[in-house]
Amino acid sequence: MSIPVLTAVAWPYANGPRHIGHVSGFGVPSDVFSRYQRMAGNRVLMVSGTDEHGTPITVQADKEGLTSQQTADKYTRQIGEDLRGLGLTYDLFTRTTTGNHAAVTQEIFLALHRNGYVVPKVTRGAISPSTGRTLPDRYVEGTCPICGYDGARGDQCDNCGNQLDAAELINPRSRINGETPKFIETEHYFLDLSAFTETLGKWLSTKTDWRPNVLNFTRNLVDDMRPRPITRDLDWGVPVPLDGWRDQSMKRFYVWFDAVIGYFSASVEWARRSGNPDAWQQWWNNADARSYYFMGKDNITFHAQIWPAILFGHNGQGDRGGEPGRYGLLNLPNEIVSSEFLTMSGSKFSTSRGTVIYVNDFLREFGPDTLRYFISAAGPETQDTDFTWEEFVRRTNFELANEWGNLVNRSVSMAHKNNGAIPAPAAPAPADEELKALARAAFGTVGEHLSRSRFKQALAEAMKVVSAANKYISDQEPWKLKEDTDRRDAVLHTALQVVSDANTLLTPFLPHAAQKVHEALGGTGVWAAQPELSEVEDLDIPGRINPILSGDYAAEQAEWTSKPVEVGRPLAKPTPLFPRLDAELGETGPEWAPIEK
Repeated sequence: MSIPVLTAVAWPYANGPRHIGHVSGFGVPSDVFSRYQRMAGNRVLMVSGTDEHGTPITVQADKEGLTSQQTADKYTRQIGEDLRGLGLTYDLFTRTTTGNHAAVTQEIFLALHRNGYVVPKVTRGAISPSTGRTLPDRYVEGTCPICGYDGARGDQCDNCGNQLDAAELINPRSRINGETPKFIETEHYFLDLSAFTETLGKWLSTKTDWRPNVLNFTRNLVDDMRPRPITRDLDWGVPVPLDGWRDQSMKRFYVWFDAVIGYFSASVEWARRSGNPDAWQQWWNNADARSYYFMGKDNITFHAQIWPAILFGHNGQGDRGGEPGRYGLLNLPNEIVSSEFLTMSGSKFSTSRGTVIYVNDFLREFGPDTLRYFISAAGPETQDTDFTWEEFVRRTNFELANEWGNLVNRSVSMAHKNNGAIPAPAAPAPADEELKALARAAFGTVGEHLSRSRFKQALAEAMKVVSAANKYISDQEPWKLKEDTDRRDAVLHTALQVVSDANTLLTPFLPHAAQKVHEALGGTGVWAAQPELSEVEDLDIPGRINPILSGDYAAEQAEWTSKPVEVGRPLAKPTPLFPRLDAELGETGPEWAPIEK
């Protein structure tokens, strides 16, 4: 039975191009998952966009001599190109500076306000002495007053997991320029997390099948539920829609409050653009729908605590009760799919520290599927993983080129040379049926792993079929069967059938290569659809043009099942699927990301 599946993908900051550490957490895993779900027949809505409010944008704007809007416009287009190049099949990749997003954010806030889950409070805010600008919590670092970790942020300590206040840090310093912040009294609205202690605690206690890294982190969340600020003193963000607040130029929603609402606002925008403004309801109001949120581990608290609390509050389901807001009862996340960090030489990928490999550079030289494969096979699914050029070269050469590419090439080449088309299996043998049965059975095994976001295990099982097919061809030696053409044709037919099945199993991981294999097997039309980057007018701000990612994925032919190859379909001489990389690359790295000796 087809079910609605929401794939909610973390929103990248529009303050620079994406590096491979970013897309290893939110990008590739979410697309592998979504492509599988579509192939399995489910109704997928994959949404996200660029996170364009907050200090990261204003800091970058100052560096480049641009306005915040100009900076967001510049990098939103760059990020859109990066994600399009990777083949990430968003139904809508939008931005948080749309009129639609502002309106939805304000409506969610008003529902929380009516239900008593947001309260005004005078607090001490961090100010940069040199610029006079507010320093959001995440831009203040210092020593954690609870565990003593030097590197805690002003909103939480990643070492002990406790929620913090910037004013509590020992020896606080600005992440921007290292200066000691000045703390002043200011009034802000707070999300009263203490009013969700029982509700959120019960909800989290039911999530026993999440990834261990997420479960371990969330167990600490309910122990320290305190009010958390959702506004800040900044002129760049969504205005607060209350008398006495809406006209204050320096009062805006805190970026992490409006960013998580973006999953819902993007769904609403997608529905409005689809011609059916209520279409979002099948993913957000439908009890049968499932929702999966993809991100890196530094975002767990916002998706396992803050966003569920906002949803409970909007629904009137917090500890204080209340009435549902304008959008009715909104579904909570079914799973938080958080990855660990992809590191480089043991250090977290960081633009500021120079440990960075940009996605656009990688795509230009190596194409998208080699990166998608590496992240899926060796990425930070449940623990930090170090990216090395040596490992990248090894996996590309021995797994993609030697195993998968070689299987496709020699199977199609032999059939093209001897038959010119897919031959009929005139004399099948037990070994043929055994291999085909192995490939058919893999659909259940691989599909189960993919449905539970176990990408490494899923890919490993798919590659077992590839290895078995290569061994089969080596054992059967069809090149020696010149006199026994019936047996040769049966072997080649079996090989091509398993190539077709393996291609289907690998399509979520390698969609660009999958299209090539589909064509190498004589197929026509779109097998694995790709996203398109286009520019559209803002739905609510006349004259404002926004870049979006979207695509027509319903027309693709890929389905999660074994389909018999068509006997007699003409075959052309194939070209290499994955060129081998120079082994020296593993020792030096490319010119644009050299290995430091």
